[in-house]
Amino acid sequence: MSNNSNDIIFIGKKPLMTYVTSTIVQLATKPIVTIKARGLTTAIAIDVAQLVIRRTKPAFEISNVSIGSESLVSSDGRNRDVSTIDISIKRTVG
Repeated sequence: MSNNSNDIIFIGKKPLMTYVTSTIVQLATKPIVTIKARGLTTAIAIDVAQLVIRRTKPAFEISNVSIGSESLVSSDGRNRDVSTIDISIKRTVG
């Protein structure tokens, strides 16, 4: 199954519980939802995933975690490497 924009929650600067609620709502209709973040928001993405799992246990589980980095051009024109994380949450079998 390929991810479309409805399967992905992008973490930004909104309050933590906004992303938790959004993820739980998406999981009600989607089999897999991916939480994506980069830079300083990676820690928030981990918190979101942990809260979703705790609130919905045993209905959902973390299926995959992917970490990496992206090269971005900063406002002063220099290249910067920024950490990224993708956390996939899926329905448990059984």
